[in-house]
Amino acid sequence: MSTPLIEEQPKNIVKLTFTVTQAEAEPYLHEAATRLSETTSIPGFRPGKAGYDIVKQRFGAMKILEEALEPIIRKSFVEAVLAHQIETVGSPKINVEKMAPENDLVFTVEVTRMPRTKELADYTKLSVESKPIHIEEKEIDLALRDIQRMQTTEVRAIADTAVSEKDKIVVSMNIKKDGVAIEGGQSPNHAIHLPEDYYIPGLKEQVIGMKEGQEKTFTLSFPKDHVQKMLAGQNADFEITLKEIYHLEPPAIDDVFAKSLGVPTLPLLRETIHKNLSDEKSLEESTRQERDILELVAKRSQFEEIPDLLVNEEINKMIAELKHHVEEQGLEFDLYLKNLKKSLTEIKVEFTAQAITRIKVALIMRAVTDKEKIEVSASEVDAELDKLATRHKDEEERKQIYSPEYRQFAEQILKNRKVIELLKRAMIK
Repeated sequence: MSTPLIEEQPKNIVKLTFTVTQAEAEPYLHEAATRLSETTSIPGFRPGKAGYDIVKQRFGAMKILEEALEPIIRKSFVEAVLAHQIETVGSPKINVEKMAPENDLVFTVEVTRMPRTKELADYTKLSVESKPIHIEEKEIDLALRDIQRMQTTEVRAIADTAVSEKDKIVVSMNIKKDGVAIEGGQSPNHAIHLPEDYYIPGLKEQVIGMKEGQEKTFTLSFPKDHVQKMLAGQNADFEITLKEIYHLEPPAIDDVFAKSLGVPTLPLLRETIHKNLSDEKSLEESTRQERDILELVAKRSQFEEIPDLLVNEEINKMIAELKHHVEEQGLEFDLYLKNLKKSLTEIKVEFTAQAITRIKVALIMRAVTDKEKIEVSASEVDAELDKLATRHKDEEERKQIYSPEYRQFAEQILKNRKVIELLKRAMIK
């Protein structure tokens, strides 16, 4: 195919104008004629055996040209994009300018080009502070109490027993505001551990002393920082029926308790918890450092104009991530938006700035990869794929891991890791 006319448009749009001569189109026209003869019966010929002139006589030259159009455009566009190293985003916009038998075919393709980093910040002169990891004794105490609660035995209270602050209770609860039941405020079997803080202050005090079968109505205020903004700081009426009382019998936190968890002594158990909490905080700190490093380099770098198409794609990706997170918590996404008193459009608008930052971070990752000539060897990719494969026993899943597409994905992940390691060495103080 002949070289297209390439024009740079605003917002990183590239317009390619193609002129395909009759000679260049000839092979595609013959292939189109063959396809038409294969799908339609032509008297005197077996499917696919009628010659070009016979097919042209039966269907017309325009029909053949229409059949050949898609392969011509696809081939021309792909060759041009590869030859001129145009990295595209999204689907191209195609417009046929001139299309008539026995004439040159003229069409245009407008495509959004992936923006580039115009000026990468000198990350060797930037820094992010490393924060020390510190574990307090009260954090270990809290972790021990959590483990203790999981090991606690529940014993059903005998009849006519009053609730104490050390019990677990099961209630039927109905919460109303201004006489109307609030959404999600009805629970026929709601469990409350009274030794623990309850999310609505004052509720525990109201139920202490009640007995099984007893009913009680009272008014409490929701916390001002409650997740449901329409209820935050508001009064609500609670209708409670006490259904069951369980006495909680937690094990003593001692050496016997430690041994039940596979650790010889309580001091060693505390050391184990200390290490686990330290590892957890170290991971959080590492993640924080990575985020701050990338965002700082992105902030100090200069970029070409970021296309709206790319921003919209990133926003939609973020919405999908949010929806997945909400549904993992057992909530409905539409109800989540309703509780926030925000529409999906409003959420998308709020995500715009973060989406742009995420795009810039991705661009600087690529820019650093090119600047530092970061490469990943075939053996490194093989080792990564082998490590992933050990986590899967299903043969089809293992086969997918070793596919060319997944191999390319793994290679990019390894490159990104090397970029982050390089930036950390340069910037963490």
